[in-house]
Amino acid sequence: MSWLTNVVLPKIRAVVTTTTTKKEIPDNLWQKCPNCGQMLFSRDLDANLHVCGTCGFHLRMNPTQRMKLLFDDGVFTTIELPKPISDPLKFRDTKRYSDRLKDAHAKSGGPSRDAIVVAHGAIGAVPTVVACFDFDFMAGSMGIAVGDGLLAAARLAVMQEAALVVVPASGGARMQEGILSLMQMPRSTLAVEMVKEAGLPYIVLLTHPTTGGVSASFAMLGDITLAEPGAVIGFAGARVIEETIREKLPEGFQRAEYLLEHGMVDIVLPRKDLKETLARLIRLLLSPAPSKTLVRTAS
Repeated sequence: MSWLTNVVLPKIRAVVTTTTTKKEIPDNLWQKCPNCGQMLFSRDLDANLHVCGTCGFHLRMNPTQRMKLLFDDGVFTTIELPKPISDPLKFRDTKRYSDRLKDAHAKSGGPSRDAIVVAHGAIGAVPTVVACFDFDFMAGSMGIAVGDGLLAAARLAVMQEAALVVVPASGGARMQEGILSLMQMPRSTLAVEMVKEAGLPYIVLLTHPTTGGVSASFAMLGDITLAEPGAVIGFAGARVIEETIREKLPEGFQRAEYLLEHGMVDIVLPRKDLKETLARLIRLLLSPAPSKTLVRTAS
């Protein structure tokens, strides 16, 4: 009896306790900061707007988190985007493109989602349309669906006489769509021109990373260009550039702060100040121009 009580029973309890504990602890309880390696408690990270409390690194936000941060009271309405041809080139590398899309859709929450989400609401009580990239969907790559999304966002902004804010986070053009993905560069540029011709503000918030064909098109055409601290922004990667020119690049090259110093970015903004600054800019850009009444001075 003592053998069962002293040896077998404690082992059974240990197995049961371990199994129960594993079930009760969620997988996403902790996140590791990519910059300093600090383990961050998810609840604290959410409260701090996904900014590392140790080093200040701005971790990536998904579109829903970003929209809740930007819109007043976190209230917004997403729009349904056109569904493009899923695999126009029947592309295949180590895996079929159609299978890659299925996997990405399964992770993102359904076949209607791609690398962009468009929503409308109010920022600072001013009507605003926001187009936000989802980097977790095939690295936020720009294909036909993204081009359609940007055009839809521009048309909605014009229809509602609202400001358009675009938040890119992308590795560039989607190679599985070949030349069709490159065609989205002029398409997205036309979408921007549509908004500007209507006299409406177009603001870009560059987040980590914004590269490739995205940075070579609509991402650099904003009336005002904001960036989050430490964001990598550029066309080609730093390693590729160094190998091509055979020179060492400056410290911090392609970081948001470097681009600010060289006039490519207007403001590098901590996430906690983003909403207030964005609301102030939108109100300023939408305010009517002063009258041109001439004032005569006494001679």
